[in-house]
Amino acid sequence: MKDIITKFGIPEVQPVDEANNNDLQGNVIAILNAVIGVLSFVCVVVIIIGGVTYMTSSGDAGKVKKAKDTILYGVIGLVVCVLAFAIVNFVISNILGQ
Repeated sequence: MKDIITKFGIPEVQPVDEANNNDLQGNVIAILNAVIGVLSFVCVVVIIIGGVTYMTSSGDAGKVKKAKDTILYGVIGLVVCVLAFAIVNFVISNILGQ
């Protein structure tokens, strides 16, 4: 079996122990930060779309309200992403860290 594993370059699965705790912490933080980063990027795109809609509304009250709401929702989403980033890093470092 070890010959097959080494032949195909498949890494062996190591049991989870205290030595791998720091790797687990780093991996969890990296994955969550990546997800929060993508969501933050989406919020910035929503803000830009709202700005373009506002600029092209030509004074139409309905389009202006829709654009302002889009910008507001994008800003709220961005604030939530920033707070989620701070909370996730704080909680994970305190729970898994020493």
